[in-house]
Amino acid sequence: MFTTAELFGKFHSPQNPLRQARNRLAEAPPQELEQLFGSCLPAGLLAQADAGPNSRQRVYSVQITFWTFLWQALNGASCRSAVRKVMAWFAAQSWPTVSAADSPYCQARRRLDSDTLTRALHGSAQAAQARAPQQWRFHDREVLVADGTGSSAADTGPNQRAFPQSSRQKKGCGFPLVRWVAIFSLATGALLEVAIGNKHLAELKLLRRIWDRLKKGMILLADRGFCDFVTLAALFTRGVDSVLRLNGSRSCDFRKGKRLGRGDRLVVWQKPRRQTRTATQKLWRSLPDQITLRLIVWPVAVPGFRTRKLILVTTLLDPVTYPPEELAALYLRRWRVELFLRDIKTTLGIDFLYCKTPQMLTRELMLHLIGYNLVRCLMVEAASIYDVDLEQISFKGSVDTLHHFSLVIAAARSRTQKNQLTSALLEALVADLLRQRPNRIEPRCCKRRRKAFPVMVRPRAELRAKLLHRKTCKKSRP
Repeated sequence: MFTTAELFGKFHSPQNPLRQARNRLAEAPPQELEQLFGSCLPAGLLAQADAGPNSRQRVYSVQITFWTFLWQALNGASCRSAVRKVMAWFAAQSWPTVSAADSPYCQARRRLDSDTLTRALHGSAQAAQARAPQQWRFHDREVLVADGTGSSAADTGPNQRAFPQSSRQKKGCGFPLVRWVAIFSLATGALLEVAIGNKHLAELKLLRRIWDRLKKGMILLADRGFCDFVTLAALFTRGVDSVLRLNGSRSCDFRKGKRLGRGDRLVVWQKPRRQTRTATQKLWRSLPDQITLRLIVWPVAVPGFRTRKLILVTTLLDPVTYPPEELAALYLRRWRVELFLRDIKTTLGIDFLYCKTPQMLTRELMLHLIGYNLVRCLMVEAASIYDVDLEQISFKGSVDTLHHFSLVIAAARSRTQKNQLTSALLEALVADLLRQRPNRIEPRCCKRRRKAFPVMVRPRAELRAKLLHRKTCKKSRP
């Protein structure tokens, strides 16, 4: 038997030039964002797989898809705009023409597996943490802050089944609700871990999915929604301390316990008789029968603040090493997590998620969180180099600066020029610092009026049928 090569010689497919172009494409950085952030992700993360869905030679490889999706997230662009960017990049490199349809790009986004995105999130968070100086810590200990929030999603059948809308809204008049809880670094603002669920999952239960990120020696900072016996006892047994605000449902008597100072007491909390709904049976059995805690009352004398006093619960029992005023100041810094969430939801625009399936909703959310961490890497690096307060660097200003500088950095002709432009980027971040306005008071209201359109209280199909009926009746009149 003769082989085809022996009979006809080496076969030159007309697709061979296209394949060679794609091979050259895989070696080159596909987006200007990779020039800045490629070192912030684990090595080999976006390499082509040896087998499976991402092993074929495609225009939209894992590398191109990831950086294009990230550019789309940071710019709030549509899929069509992302495809046009890839088309322009191919044309600039004199590579084969890319189809103008967005279907191949959308299919490529679906091939991004969750493990790759999770590793990218962790890698970007570690990169931000590595850029932070040691003095940003609290008593040489890392402080992590946890909080939960929610986003609405496109009203499709799969989204409604995975993330049902509020029961107070009529069917067809509401939007799916995605609830997610995140753990941030208080020093850098980097998002370290996230848990995604629906409205039926409590924030406390979502936190317990990801609290393995809390290691021995760390301090957890959170609001009263996370203050319960299970959280305090379970974290304390693994060497993690907590500073929480006392839950309003638990009464406290400062006449009991050991007095450490004014408004400072040591108390003992007993394990509840019944297992809580948010704790698994294995977790419940591992908890001690009682724990010793510290209660601190601290007055808040800030004009315009609704809170007049803080009642804190902490496992930091030494009043000399951790004075009450330091713990109160630490808890007041917890408000920064609200600003972190505002940067993600408002600035990056994921208050509403546009993907139409639950799997793509998760990918859309993860790409925005990765983009948030990468911008944080730039902010932390600029703050540490120029010795400025990280809180004074605007996240929105950093995103705007990144949009303009990333293009010229990608066009740099030498490594020296690239380093000079990167230094200019970091210098631009600290050139326009935010003003320090402590205890600022602003009214919680909107000046701009809404449009004079009625609110949708019935399904769209029903309203459309009613409009068609009106038009039919008008035509039938003599």
